[in-house]
Amino acid sequence: MALSMEQLILLIIIATLAAIAYSLRVLVMMERRLERMESHVASVTRKILAEEIKIERMAKRRRKR
Repeated sequence: MALSMEQLILLIIIATLAAIAYSLRVLVMMERRLERMESHVASVTRKILAEEIKIERMAKRRRKR
């Protein structure tokens, strides 16, 4: 079953489009992972900041005494 030139070109174009679609899917998945990681980092940063504020308040109270 030999392919004609038009069929071969069409097959190459379809395969290229499928590869592009797969690559976009992978990029979207990576973007979602990065978003999730950034939100986790932001959450940890907020918790650390809150803890630092508590420590500073305790230190100020000790200095006043």
